[in-house]
Amino acid sequence: MARYAIFRSGQAVIVILSATFLLYALVYAMPGDPVAALAGENAVLDQATRAKISAQYNLDKPFFMQYLIYLGNVFQGDLGQTFAGRPVTEIIGRVFPATARLTVLTVAIQSIVGITLGMVAGRRRGTGLDGGIMVVTMVLVGVPTFVTAFVVQFFLGVKWGWVKPTVSAQATWMELIVPAVVLALGSLAFLIRFTRSGIADALRSEHVKAARARGLPQWRVSVFHVLRNALIPIVTVIGTEFGALLGGAVITESVFNIPGYGQQVYQNIIRGESAPTVSLVIVMVVIFVVVNLVVDLLYAVLNPKVRYGANV
Repeated sequence: MARYAIFRSGQAVIVILSATFLLYALVYAMPGDPVAALAGENAVLDQATRAKISAQYNLDKPFFMQYLIYLGNVFQGDLGQTFAGRPVTEIIGRVFPATARLTVLTVAIQSIVGITLGMVAGRRRGTGLDGGIMVVTMVLVGVPTFVTAFVVQFFLGVKWGWVKPTVSAQATWMELIVPAVVLALGSLAFLIRFTRSGIADALRSEHVKAARARGLPQWRVSVFHVLRNALIPIVTVIGTEFGALLGGAVITESVFNIPGYGQQVYQNIIRGESAPTVSLVIVMVVIFVVVNLVVDLLYAVLNPKVRYGANV
């Protein structure tokens, strides 16, 4: 298990460094004058001021030198500053809690509803109930998240007044329930289908038949033999969704005016603040890779064949 964890951790580090390099290279290759952007849109720069700004932000150095300096600063916890002089770490500390609360609520709703309906459909495969659940999943897959967000906001918030159309600056748990439901609907269909397929396959497996033949209680067979073997695809969906949501649900946060990570990235792009945007996106990449690393390690816990079969 230790060798498997080290091997997967090494892969995660390589992915993070590669993504960091590609993001930095893309921003470096973007058209425009970064010195003028740092000085201000209407600023008139003489040669001395331009040289001073370039030296201050290492813009007078070659690309690889700029990248190594940036990477060294990142390892020291310095993610740079916005054009207004605010540290990116301060911005992350302000917007990340709202996104984290939204993510926890969304994944909780997805997990409870998705696994429950998936287990029901898997155990009743081929029945009318199973068919009805599959029809619902097809509808959910066909409706984009931004459409659901606008419809829910209009009817529940504007027309009927059951909830606030937008979220306050505090982004409390109660205010985030409706946006979390909207986000959960986007991936709920996949979780239901994966769970249904995993449960149905597990029910047909020989070890489940053997467990029933030994006279084990039905709840024990369902939990320790059926559900555990169906968890690998379920963990994949939940882990991937958790990592993506922690990086910010840009559309949903924008529609409901949630002061979260995704909306901050969107605003930085609109303002043309490339350097802070790179730092924010890199943090998103790190979160996503780390979550997927945890999912890989959970694979090894749920199924020892995974780690024993790894070429390490």
